[in-house]
Amino acid sequence: MLHTMTASKPLALSAFFLLVAQFAYSQIPVFTKDDTLRGAITPERAWWDLTFYKLTLSVNPSEKSIAGSNEVHYKVLGPKRQLQIDLQPPLVLERAEQDGEPLEVVRQGKNAYFVELKKEQPIGSRQSLTVWYSGKPKVAINAPWDGGFSWSKDDKGQPFVATSCQGLGASVWWPCKDHAYDEPDSQAIIVTVPNGLMDVSNGRLRRETDNGDGTRTFEWFVSNPINNYGVNVNIADYTHFADTFHGEKGVLTLDYYVLPKNLEKAQKQFQQVKPMLRAFEHWFGPYPFYEDGYKLVEVPYLGMEHQSSVTYGNHYLNGYLGMDLSGTGWGKKWDFIIIHESGHEWFANNITYRDIADMWVHESFTNYSEGLYTEYHYGKAAGAEYIRGTRRMIENKSTIVGIYGVNHEGSSDMYYKGGNMLHTIRQVVDNDAQWRSILRGLNRDFYHQTVDGTQVEAYIIKHSGKPLQKVFDQYLRTTDIPVLEYRLKKGKVEYRWTNCVEGFDMPLKVALSPKKFEFIHPTTEWKSSPCRLDKKDELVVDEEFYVFSKKG
Repeated sequence: MLHTMTASKPLALSAFFLLVAQFAYSQIPVFTKDDTLRGAITPERAWWDLTFYKLTLSVNPSEKSIAGSNEVHYKVLGPKRQLQIDLQPPLVLERAEQDGEPLEVVRQGKNAYFVELKKEQPIGSRQSLTVWYSGKPKVAINAPWDGGFSWSKDDKGQPFVATSCQGLGASVWWPCKDHAYDEPDSQAIIVTVPNGLMDVSNGRLRRETDNGDGTRTFEWFVSNPINNYGVNVNIADYTHFADTFHGEKGVLTLDYYVLPKNLEKAQKQFQQVKPMLRAFEHWFGPYPFYEDGYKLVEVPYLGMEHQSSVTYGNHYLNGYLGMDLSGTGWGKKWDFIIIHESGHEWFANNITYRDIADMWVHESFTNYSEGLYTEYHYGKAAGAEYIRGTRRMIENKSTIVGIYGVNHEGSSDMYYKGGNMLHTIRQVVDNDAQWRSILRGLNRDFYHQTVDGTQVEAYIIKHSGKPLQKVFDQYLRTTDIPVLEYRLKKGKVEYRWTNCVEGFDMPLKVALSPKKFEFIHPTTEWKSSPCRLDKKDELVVDEEFYVFSKKG
C-alpha cells in the first residue's frame, strides 16, 4: 500500500513478550472483542485450512449495491463444526449451505458470523460451503486508505468503480476468512456488470458472457495463492492494450486497462513497467506470478498493490502525483505508483504478513525498493541519495511494529524509517552481492507464504552472518534513533551508543582520518580507537547509516 504525503501483520515469540516490548514504547490502545474476532486466529478459524474461493457477485452501479455468494473450499485440520466467516455491515450474510443443506448462522459482534456445520468433518477431508450476501457496501471516502467501494464516473458519465480494502479488510465487500495468515491456493472471481462496462480482476480472464438481460459476466481465475485484500474488482468502459516481458521465468504477459481518453498517455507512461520488472527481478528474483500475468488497471483513486492486478491513478505523472517524496530530484525520474505498488508483488503478495502488526514486511521493503529501482537505473549513489532523502518524512512518534492479534498495524514510519533501517543494515552487511542474495533468497525461500516479521528478521541475521537482532529491536520496536556519543582525545576517539536498547552493538563506519571511512564497533560501554583527528574536529559518520552523533 502507498503512504500519504504526511508521515501520517501466529507469533515466533510469546504474545506476552511481544506485548511487553510494544507497550514499553507506546501508550496502550483499548481493544474490543470485535478487534480480537477480526485480528486473532480464533478457534473457529484455526481448525480449517483454506484451499479455494469461488467469489460470484453482481454489481449495480446505479444503486451502489452488490449481491452474490462465496463458495469456500477447505481442508479439515481439527475436530470442530463451527466456522467463522467475516462480513462487515452494512452488507448482510443472508444464508449458508453445505451439500445443499441450510446451516444455522450466528452473528457475533459487528463483523463475525459463526456457521454451525451439521455433518461430520473428518480430519484431512476436503469440504466446502457456500454463503450468500447482499447490500450496499461501505463507500470508500478516501481510497485506498479507508477502504470499500469507490463509486465514480468517467468523463462520459459512465460508471467508474473500484474496490480497495487493506487494513479495514476484504470483508468490507465480500465474505471470507478475513485474516492474513491463511490464503486460498487459487481463486475464481466472477463479476456481473451492466452492458457497456467491463470488470477487471486478478489473474486471467477465462470467459466473458453476454447474459441477454442487459448484463455481462466476466470470469477471472487466479492460479496462485492470494491474500484477501489483494482481491479486487475494477469496473469501467475500459480499453485494453498488451505487451510481453521476457524475464527470468520466460515470457510474462503485460495487460493494461485504462479509460479510452487516457490511452495515448498510458501507452507512453506504462513503458516504465519493463524497466521496473528488470530492476526488481535483478534485486528480488523472478516476478512471483507469471502464471497469472501482470496488469495495470486505471482506477478513480491513487493506486494499490492488488495481486497481478495493480491499480493505478497517478494521473500519468512521474513522482507521487507529480511530487518527489525524497526531495532529491530522483523521485521525479519515475512514476511512484508503477514502481511502489508493483514492488509489492514481491513484498506483500509473494511474501505476506501473517498479522497486520508486521505490516513493515510489506511497506519497509517496498519503500526500500524505490531506492533499489533508482540504483539499478541511475547508479548506487543516486539510490542511496533517494533513500536518505526520505528521512525527512520520518516522525518517530510510535513504533513500527503494531500489536498482535487485534488487527492493529504499526506507525507510518514503517515506510521511510523502515526503508532506512534496511539501507542501514545493508551498510552493516557491507557486501552488495551478499545483500542482493538475501533479498532474492527471501522471495525464494518464503515463496507464496505468509510470515511473521520475526521470521524475516531471523532470515536476514542468518544469511548475513551479522548479529542484527538489536538493530531490528531498535528500529522496529522503539521510537529512538541511536546516538553515537564520542569524545576526541590526543591520538584516539572514545565512543559509545546511547539512546538505544540495552546491548545495542551495531557496527558503524566513521572517518578516523580525513576522508577515510572505517568500521568501529561501539557498544553501550565506552570504547576507543586510534584516530588522526584533533580535539577541535568533528567525527564524521557515514551518512548511509540512519543514526545521530553527538560530541561529548
